[in-house]
This record gives sequence, C-alpha cells and structure tokens, in this order.
Amino acid sequence: MSGLAQFERDGVAKVRAVIAPIEADQLVADFTRWQADQPASAAAGIRNLLRELPAVGTVASHPGVRQLVGSVLGEAAFPVRALWFDKTAAVNWKVPWHQDLAIAVAERREVPGFTGWSLKDGVLHVHAPTEVLSAMVTVRLQLDDCGPDQGPLRILPGSHLHGRLGAAEISQWRQQVSETVCTGVKGDGVMMRPLLLHASSTATRPGHRRVLHLEFAAAELPGGLRWAFRPASA
Repeated sequence: MSGLAQFERDGVAKVRAVIAPIEADQLVADFTRWQADQPASAAAGIRNLLRELPAVGTVASHPGVRQLVGSVLGEAAFPVRALWFDKTAAVNWKVPWHQDLAIAVAERREVPGFTGWSLKDGVLHVHAPTEVLSAMVTVRLQLDDCGPDQGPLRILPGSHLHGRLGAAEISQWRQQVSETVCTGVKGDGVMMRPLLLHASSTATRPGHRRVLHLEFAAAELPGGLRWAFRPASA
C-alpha cells in the first residue's frame, strides 16, 4: 500500500524530521519573544497565529511541510489557521476524544451546513460540514521531544471516514478500535484529517510539549464565506 493510500485509510501519517531541530528551536525562540508581550492567560494554547506571528507563516511554507500537504491537497494548498499548544507542569491539561470541526472565517454568512458560530480571540469560527473538513489536512509539528509520559496525541485510525460523529458513535469507536499514540522527537510531524478522532492525556512526567498546529485547505468556501487567514498570494 502506498503512503498516500495508507493516509487516506487511516487519516494520519507520522513523519520523521519534517523540520530540522534547529528550525524548531528558532520557532520556539520567535514565539517566546512574541509571547512575552501577551497576556499571561495565553500560556497553554494560542489561536490566530497566522495573523499574529510572521514566523508561523514562514514555517507553513517550509519545504518539508509543503511536501507533506502537497502530497494530499496538491500544490494549490494554502494555510488557513495556526494554533500553538504548550503542555507544561504548570498547565498540564488533557483533551477528550473529539474531531476538529471549527474553521476560522472572515465574516458571518448563513450558509447551509455551517453551524455553531462562535467568537474565539476576536475571530469568527463556525463548524464546517463534512465535505469541507474532509478536504482539509492538519500538520502538527513537534517542537520538543515527546514520549509516552508527556501527554502525546492519541488517535483512532479510520474514524475520519465516517463524517461528524456524535457522543454515542465516539464511545463506540473507543470500544472497537485500538488507539495509536503519536510520540516523536523535535522536528517530527503528524499529518492528519480534521475529522480523525483524537485526544491527549495529562503528562505523567510534565515538561514543555510544544506543538505548532497548522491547518490547510485547497479550495474556497461555499456561499460567499471566506477563510479568515487565507494568504494574499494564495
């Protein structure tokens, strides 16, 4: 089975050395300088980084990232959202099993299939329909080494193929499918479909577990909706 076929079947690909460790360190340094001017409450997770931190846009265009995304979405793919997560001893959080349903948009329009409007850090978000989410990919870049005791990403392979799942369906998936734990070292990446069920536990040996989460699409939104952070050159 080819790599692309396996990705489409499982909804996830773990990739070694997407960026170099020194590049990961530089991104952390850039982020740390930027974060020094931000509210203390923004320590664990930050949205809207394509707008806030130019270095993130540069990483989204990194050859290693572009090769991954292009293998699935083609050369026309562009970044549409970026988030930063940092699991530490002070902020040692866990995330229950879920799918990534929300996208960031420029303005509100009532379009069939788009529901659950919210305002997050000053940017409109909405739950997108299956056909939009199924045409996106996420790349999570590991900016620190992450072993099984540091609260790594956990996924249920194949769950992305069944659309948006309710609580009962998520519970059924948990009972019937063995989870995969996405450990790795600095510079590694995980490419996944937004509809893939995923979670993470608290770290039993907490330290920095920094992740840059980049979302990509390759098409405009329907009904006049616009991506909030679509690059002008895309």
